[in-house]
Parts: sequence; C-alpha cells; structure tokens
Amino acid sequence: MKNIVSLLLILFIGVSSKAQDIDVENIILNKVALDSKPKLIVGIVVDQMRYDYLTRFYNRFGDGGFKRMVNEGYNCRNNHFNYIPTKTGPGHASIFTGTTPKYHGVIGNDWFDKELKRNVNCVEDESVNPLGTASNDGKKSPQWMLSTTFADENRLFTQMRGKTIGISIKHRGAILSAGHSANAAYWLDYDHDGNGNWISSSFYMKDLPQWVKDFNISKITESYFKEWNTLYNIDSYTESGSDLNNYERIFKGKERATFPYDLEKLKRLNGNYKIIAESPFGNSLTTDFALKAIEAEGLGKDDFTDVLTVSYSSTDKVGHDFGPNSVEVEDTYLRLDLELERLFKALDKKVGKGEYTVFLTADHAAPNAPAFLQSHNIPSGLFDLSAMLNDMNSYLQQKYGVANILLSRINNQLYFDYQKLDDHQLDMKSLKKEISKELLKYKLIDKVYLTSEINHFEGPDGHLETLLKNGHNQKRSGDVLFTFNPAVFKDTPWNRKGTDHHSGFSYDTHVPLLFFGKGIVNGETLQRTEIVDIAPTISALLNISFPNAFTGKPLDFVLD
Repeated sequence: MKNIVSLLLILFIGVSSKAQDIDVENIILNKVALDSKPKLIVGIVVDQMRYDYLTRFYNRFGDGGFKRMVNEGYNCRNNHFNYIPTKTGPGHASIFTGTTPKYHGVIGNDWFDKELKRNVNCVEDESVNPLGTASNDGKKSPQWMLSTTFADENRLFTQMRGKTIGISIKHRGAILSAGHSANAAYWLDYDHDGNGNWISSSFYMKDLPQWVKDFNISKITESYFKEWNTLYNIDSYTESGSDLNNYERIFKGKERATFPYDLEKLKRLNGNYKIIAESPFGNSLTTDFALKAIEAEGLGKDDFTDVLTVSYSSTDKVGHDFGPNSVEVEDTYLRLDLELERLFKALDKKVGKGEYTVFLTADHAAPNAPAFLQSHNIPSGLFDLSAMLNDMNSYLQQKYGVANILLSRINNQLYFDYQKLDDHQLDMKSLKKEISKELLKYKLIDKVYLTSEINHFEGPDGHLETLLKNGHNQKRSGDVLFTFNPAVFKDTPWNRKGTDHHSGFSYDTHVPLLFFGKGIVNGETLQRTEIVDIAPTISALLNISFPNAFTGKPLDFVLD
C-alpha cells in the first residue's frame, strides 16, 4: 500500500512539475508573441499619388522619407485598385477594410440614395453633433461603411486597449480609415470658410480633448498663411513641364498659375483656410497634428498595439488644381518627402526604432490634364454628364410620355425613378436596353452595362468588367453603368484645367504600396498586388482576425 501511495506521490509531483514547466513555457511564448508585435501601426495614405511619382521624383528625394521606406522595407511595384470608381471615399474604405465597395458599401464620395431621393455623402450623419465647429462638416461618422477595418479588429482583439486615431484634412480620409470603434477621428474645418480648427463629432467623444483645443488656439494653422515658393531653384524642376502653361487652374487674385503664391494675400478670395489645404503646407499641418497626437495619446507606449492613420490630402488638392505634369505637384512631393522624414524621426524617438510598422499607399491616382494630352496628340476629352442626362430624359419622354424617368447620373451610373415606372407600368428591362443603345451613340462613351448583367460577370483580376462588379453594391448602385474612353472625364468648369480621377484605367489604379518597419522584410516585387491586400496583411502581422468582409489576400512575402 505504501509503495502505491509513494508511486502516486511521485507521479503527482512529476505531473505538477511538468504543468509548471508548461505554464512557464506558455508565459514565455506569450511574451515572445507580444514582443514580436509592433507597438504602433501607422497607415499612411497619400491622396492622388500615381506610382510613377515614386520613380519620377526618386532621385530628388532625401534618404529619410520615401527612400527609407524603399531601402529598408518592401516595395510592391505593381499595386492596383481592383474596382471602379477610384475615388477618395471608396479608396480609404477599401484600404482599411480589405474589401471593395461591393461589400463595404462606400460606392463613391457621394451617391444617389434611392430611398431619400437625393445625393448622400459617404460620411454624413445628421444624428451626431459637431465638435470644434458649428459647421455641418462636423456632422460626420462612418455609419455608411458596412464592414470593419483592421483597426476595428485590433480594438476588439485587445479588448479596446489598443487605441485608434485617424487624422486627415479631409473628413472622409480620417473617418473611413479609423473605422467604427476608433477612439477618435480628426479633420480640418477648412471648407466653406471653415474656422481652421481640427474638429471631430460626437460619434467618437463628448468633447474634444484638451490637447486638440490647445492645438487649435496655438495659431500653428495660421502660420501657414505664407509664401509658397519652390523648395529648390525652379530651374532644377526638370521632371515637370513649364511653370507657365494653359493646363492649370488659377487662384483668384492671381493672373497666372505660376510661382510664387502668397497665401496670406490670396486667402480671402480662395476660401481662407481652404488655400492652406490646396498647398503643400496642408501636409505640413497634418504632420504637426499627427506628431501632437502621438505624444498626447501616448501611442505605442504599452503592450497593446495602437493604430494611427494619416491621410495626406493636399497632394490631391494640388493635383486637381495643377495636374501631374506641373511644377506645383513636383514641389508638393519633394516637400511631402520631408514630412515623411519628420514623421519617421519622431516615431524613432517616441516609439522606438524597429518598434513600429508603416505602410504607405494612395486612395487613387490620376491622368494628365486632357488638354495637355491633346497637345501631344494623345486621345482624351471631357464629357458633359448633365447634358447627357437631359438628353436621355427627353428621349424617354418623347417615347413613353413620362418626364424625368432618370433621377441621377452620379458616378457614371443612371438611376431610374421606380415610382414613375410603377405608376405608368413601364418595363425596366426594356428601358435599360433603350438607354444602353442611346448611350453607345456618344463618341466618348466606351461601354454600357446593365447592373443585372455586370453582377453575374466572372472574369480575371484587372479586367474592366471585374472592376465594375467589385464596385457595384446591389442596394446603392445605379441601374445602368457606363465607362468612358481612356483619359476622358466629366466636363465641368472645375475639370477644364488640372485633373480628375474615377476610372479603372492604369493611370487611376496604379498606386504605390510600401511596407516598412517591424515584421517587414526588405525587397520588392512586380507580382500584381491589390489595394484590398493591405488590411489582411496587417491583420496577419498582428495575429488578429481579418476584417469581417475582407476579400483580399495576406501578402506573406512581405512579412518577416
């Protein structure tokens, strides 16, 4: 009996000792797993950045910005958007959710709502209150975005201990990047004679933090009402066309779109704070605010990974005004390179070199100005969408005796008035075919699709029909879709100079994708990657759940 008791005691001690060893091993493994995660993820979106800006201006960049990311990180050289339309709202939503408008629901910056029978903005929300402003620009939230972002998943994984902060001059750039569960999203009140404050909404908090209020009264924003001249001697800007040309918009109060630009003198006629957003100083201001957020919020200071999203919007503003071939765009990117260096140096100091991970991409690219292309015998043009809508309604009225059957033509999509179709017993299928035939008569329209057809198309990645399908949301999209010839976009007074974006052509879809920092290998690839691959790649790096509607793939070759 004693022998049996002794044996059991030895077994118990052995098992207990082994269990303790396992517990210690688990603790060590958990600590290693925790230590292997970056303390901070920084998602940078450069609004309207063509891939070739990275290569065209590369030799002029310093070593601490774009070049640091390329030399120390991973460069996906063949990265594309995989849907239409290529616009800011869908771009930011797709980058951070890992899926396309088909699933996340942000089908444009604005779209026609079939129930409200009006255009809605992708981040509008009348149920929230503005913070830091009395303007409706503060009534914003991510309510229209249907899926989670990787930042949302990180918040859930860490039991809300990991922070998320979104920052951009544009509200949609801040809000859609940060996601639904963010601690905060901040944007600049610059449009419609805004007050120049960094603002938010009651969706995130009851009141602005004191550090934001302090920033707003510091006059840092006002300090950028100064002269914008070229960073270097203008004769050295050989990667651009002539500063004096006929392809660029002219600020009110100036006779020509040429350097220098005195923002203090020009502000009154150009929307006051808006002119800062339309200069490279808007990017400098964004960096100023991001650095303050890192410090004040203690980002990257504990064992729970935080997420900071920074969308540099002024590149888009300058691009729209002056076009890809302008000295203004080149100067803006040379200055942005310095802003990236300033951000990375601060992260090295505040979070720790090798303790954070950054990715950089763009929400879309852009073509050259149509008039510039035409001057070099390259086909391009402008299409009057409003006139086309009037023509189509007149045609249908003559044929069916019903006025204004079509309600909207936004985002190259036509929306029927379903009530009128029911009241007059009109067959939608027949109407769609009628409209399609008429649309194809326009010289600058290339293809027309019925949504009932495009939704069932199966084709390889990158094909036009696949891009249209990925951008189509059954509840929100229109009834007929059409696409233009290459280098054609809508004709408005705004678009007759500078550039625009929306298409599935490579000049709109090909954007940079750079990864850099903890957990990232050094290298590059020409393998096709897509914008929806970013979110699952970051999720894989963090060992967290993928965003709930993701359709991209983790880029395993990027991860260490």
